[in-house]
Amino acid sequence: MNGAKHKICMVSDFFYPNMGGVEEHIFNLSQCLLEHGHKVVILTHSYGDRVGIRYMTNGLKVYYIPVKVFYNQCVLPTMVCSLPLIRYIFIREEIQIIHGHSAFSALAHEGMLIGRLMGLKTVFTDHSLFGFADASAILTNKFLEISLVDCDHCICVSHTGKENTVLRAKVQKEKVSVIPNAVDTTLFTPDISKRNNDFITVVIVSRLVHRKGVDLLAHIIPEICLRHKNVQFLIGGDGPKRWLIEEVRERNLLQHRVTLLGSLEHSQVRHVLNKGHIFLNTSLTEAYCMAIVEAASCGLQVVSTKVGGIPEVLPPDLIYLVEPTVPALIEGLEMAIMDYKKGNIGCPFETHRRIGLYYNWFNITKRTEIIYNLIKREAKRNLGQRLASQIQSGVLAYLLVVSLCYIILQILEFLVPRKYIDIARDYSDINVVSSNGKRKED
Repeated sequence: MNGAKHKICMVSDFFYPNMGGVEEHIFNLSQCLLEHGHKVVILTHSYGDRVGIRYMTNGLKVYYIPVKVFYNQCVLPTMVCSLPLIRYIFIREEIQIIHGHSAFSALAHEGMLIGRLMGLKTVFTDHSLFGFADASAILTNKFLEISLVDCDHCICVSHTGKENTVLRAKVQKEKVSVIPNAVDTTLFTPDISKRNNDFITVVIVSRLVHRKGVDLLAHIIPEICLRHKNVQFLIGGDGPKRWLIEEVRERNLLQHRVTLLGSLEHSQVRHVLNKGHIFLNTSLTEAYCMAIVEAASCGLQVVSTKVGGIPEVLPPDLIYLVEPTVPALIEGLEMAIMDYKKGNIGCPFETHRRIGLYYNWFNITKRTEIIYNLIKREAKRNLGQRLASQIQSGVLAYLLVVSLCYIILQILEFLVPRKYIDIARDYSDINVVSSNGKRKED
């Protein structure tokens, strides 16, 4: 807490107005770092007409750079096209640490590469789990290995995620730390008055994609509705598998018991959760599932598949863990429904209090600061040392990419010297309102 103050740039393709676990993590971590006196800037690509510099809560500065999206909200990893602009931003904001988020984000890897060649420290947070067998996983794992071979430190959100990252990206385990996600318990609070006591409401909030187990859900819904006349489903989220749930609803005439809410704003999630009694998660793979923590914080019984890092997230008395199969999920839901009918459930407000003790952003921020302080003490590495590290990945052609980026940086240093780049003024404390409603002094 009393250590040096850092100037950090969070880099990722995924940020507001796009909503998800990575976006929430970046925003909440940035807000807590600002509270601790650090300077935080976020770098992402443009979203529609949202281009340029925007300010968010507490003066959080966001650069929406004008780079076209290539696939799945990610930019095309050219490595060199956006290099002048990214270099300009790093110099203008006097950045010391580059913190990339998500293995899927091409912009994060690009920003970390440019930062390393500029002599800045780099941290990477991996939010996902990957396999080892299919072609896409093999390519992604190799690209991640190339990117992280020279990274100063990695953060994973679960111990299972750490094992996965160490194996697939061949990162030294000493350079990988486990820092879980957290939940804003002041936002996700129980409100049992919103529940419909004539029905037992099962809530699902997730992207409707194969990885989230939508195919399993399509078999579970009609079976549970057949067995229990007083059970209804409330589904929040959208995705390419939505048609499957709609087809199941139409075929089984369940329009009055299965409600599809579509895509939700994050501010709406709490209101949806508070309408439910049971939360169902059917994911096939998860490094860390924020949705089950938010549901537990709202006092719901949680039924979830035990895949990836999920068994680490909640204690056994707060979750029904089952195998990712239709019979197992139906059995887990049956147990949760029976326990609810018998009154064999915990107090929602006590559960909320426990979640607040387990996962809070201030604790996560302290642990992240330790990583920042650690890497700042490490000696700087020159170009030769960085190229030697890249040889370990076995992709010698990538040395040409790194060398080309370095040459372009040297040319830019000659054409646009850093001494001619205006340094941005930091957001003045006089504009920040403290918790007691009074304005802070300069």
